Amino acid sequence: MAVKQRGGREERLRAAYQAPMRDGVETSTMSGVEVEPLYTSAALDAAGYEEEFPGEFPYTRGIHPSGYRGRLWTMRQFSGFATAEETNRRYHYLLENGQTGLSVAFDMPTLMGQDSDAPTSRGEVGHCGVAIDSLADMERLFEGIPLGEITTSMTINSPAAILLAMYLAVAEKQGVGFGQVGGTLQNDILKEYIAQKEYIFPPEPSMRLVVDTIEYCTKEVPRWNTVSISGYHIREAGSTAAQELAFTLADGFAYVDACLERGLEVDDFAPRLSFFFDSHIDFFEEIAKFRAARRIWSRVMRERYGAQDERSWKLRFHTQTAGVSLTAQQPELNIARTALEALAAVLGGTQSLHTNAMDEVLALPTDKAARIALRTQQVIAYETGAANTIDPLGGSYFMESLTRKLEEEALAYFEKIDGYGGVIPAIRAGFPQKEIADASFRYQSEVEQRRRLIVGVNAFTGTDEADELELLRIDRAAEEGQVGRLREVRRRRDNGKVEKALAQLKKVAATPAENTMPYILDAVRAYATEGEIMGTLTSVWGLYWEDAII
Repeated sequence: MAVKQRGGREERLRAAYQAPMRDGVETSTMSGVEVEPLYTSAALDAAGYEEEFPGEFPYTRGIHPSGYRGRLWTMRQFSGFATAEETNRRYHYLLENGQTGLSVAFDMPTLMGQDSDAPTSRGEVGHCGVAIDSLADMERLFEGIPLGEITTSMTINSPAAILLAMYLAVAEKQGVGFGQVGGTLQNDILKEYIAQKEYIFPPEPSMRLVVDTIEYCTKEVPRWNTVSISGYHIREAGSTAAQELAFTLADGFAYVDACLERGLEVDDFAPRLSFFFDSHIDFFEEIAKFRAARRIWSRVMRERYGAQDERSWKLRFHTQTAGVSLTAQQPELNIARTALEALAAVLGGTQSLHTNAMDEVLALPTDKAARIALRTQQVIAYETGAANTIDPLGGSYFMESLTRKLEEEALAYFEKIDGYGGVIPAIRAGFPQKEIADASFRYQSEVEQRRRLIVGVNAFTGTDEADELELLRIDRAAEEGQVGRLREVRRRRDNGKVEKALAQLKKVAATPAENTMPYILDAVRAYATEGEIMGTLTSVWGLYWEDAII
């Protein structure tokens, strides 16, 4: 009788459930996934829901049985600007204010493998991150910070092997053994071709360099996460959540394939692969994306690759709140956006988190804005109760349905990528690039048609308060000082030793069977600059130019 009454009630209310959305705005997620007006227990059946527990395969509900009750996520604020000395002061400031891990932002010349005195570096030195030209800069960057006691994440890709070598050389000088060094190297070159475009070499030698770092660290630096497979930049380029999920995991599987081709055993390197996701403003979709990512990765690693070590099945990830969601209009609202995006990352089970500052849409963050961003994480951790229970949305009719939907869309993309013969052929054909461009165009059209509302931009517009914010400005003197220090390094070092190390590296780069990392380390120890090392590799491997996609 109770079931019949419930069914009758649902029937009577069905018309109300199907009422059109207010003001004609979109009811689908940002990715275009249709959202039903009401979800009931029938949604669980449709999603093939089975009872799962945190810490158990396929880890939909999290990789740790205790969630955050045993240990909070790492609060790892992304920071770097101007010179190594200034950034070092910011690191000490953040650590004193409760940050629990470091994350290095490099400037554009460093990201592109150029020295600060290169003609193309002019005007860019220290502006979007810290300038690092040689081991001397890395020594100043981590002065007074014991590398055996703290983990560091470095957001660097094409020159990743060089910056890793510099970091290891600093640890060496501190008396810290490589086995004690922990941290993460982004080192995800495939997403550069797909989205961020900070590639230098063609895909094949770039992949070799990535595998060289994985092979070297597997043997010598076992606590180091060798690749942070990054969906963040794919999402920031305009992808949907489903595309971010699909292209990121596809890149991850491509790295696994490349390592297996090198002859590595899957359980020797896979536990040290990690991921980096965007947490955008569509709250529930983001949580579902994180849950689907864990489920897909665990199943493929166990069933396709035959991994036996549970650590190989567990997708560990860092999250950054969405830079593209920040607005220059009414920028204080970015604090609210970032808080909601950070909460989504926490409810999705992230292992570490960066929260964007309210002024990052306008400039690098001030000390005050960076502190508010960090405090946002601390409020979530200690005041909201979000960390008190494990996967609180598990079993939700809506959440389980949305998780399954995103999983299905990602699997469909895998089939399309396989149809091209893999990730690199798909990139060369422009497939992921075009998919992202089309998704970005659709979203922007919805904003311009006011089918999606952005507070302060196309709705509730008012006084633009951006000019009232105090912004961080990088003094031109910082560039001049950096160039002067670089030239002093070149003057004081043993240039004969540098030339010998670079000649050895060039010889090895032309020999595919040998790992380049020991030779990059030798060049770094001799104080060869990043630009000199990249120039040596470019002389062997050449530069890459992307074909235009129409």
